This record gives sequence, C-alpha cells and structure tokens, in this order.
Amino acid sequence: MNNTKLPPLTEATFHVLLALSEGEKHGYGIMVEVATQTQGMVNLGPGTLYGCLKRLLEAKWISETEHAAGDQDVKSPVFEERRRYYRLSGEGADVLKAELERIQAITRLPNVQRILGGQS
Repeated sequence: MNNTKLPPLTEATFHVLLALSEGEKHGYGIMVEVATQTQGMVNLGPGTLYGCLKRLLEAKWISETEHAAGDQDVKSPVFEERRRYYRLSGEGADVLKAELERIQAITRLPNVQRILGGQS
C-alpha cells in the first residue's frame, strides 16, 4: 500500500487513529482521549465516533478486540459483555504515520513558517 496516495484524513479519522496509537480503547475511552489530546477543541459525538469506527474497521485500519488488558473502569459484568474495544492495525499505524508526515511537511513550507513565525 502506498500511503503517499491517500487523501488527507478527516478530523475524526485522524484523532481516532491518534487516540488508538496509545493502546486499545473502547468507544467512550476514545472519545475521552480525543477530548483530552485536543484540550477540548475536538469532541466526537457518538454518531461521528461509531460511524468513523465502522469505516476504519472496513478499511482494516483498526481491529476489534474482546477486552482491554488491565481495564479497571468497568463495574458491571453485563456492561463488560457489550463493550467493544478497538486497536490500531499495522496498516492503520502506517496511515497515521503518513498523515503525520504530510502535516509535518506542510508546516515546513516557507509561507507557513512565515505565518507561524508572525513575520509579514
């Protein structure tokens, strides 16, 4: 797969992949991680999150797991059975890396450097 041919990722896709780069998480954990990483600037609603997760599963950029090792926040065995966990796949990690490299290349452009540096 040639990741340089991929279009830029959507905001939701980028942040979900980035959140999962820290380890496997359930849906609510992903929402919390995204809000934390972005200092509240990005808040994924359930519809956006689960639509994104569905597309990422279909693309095989993430996979579903049965449980998260060491997850201590679950109080109900019934809730545990319904909770789905997700992890970044190797291909998903490659896509995330390609996107981060694309963003990094953009920030190196002279006019972007001028803008970020506050020069006119």
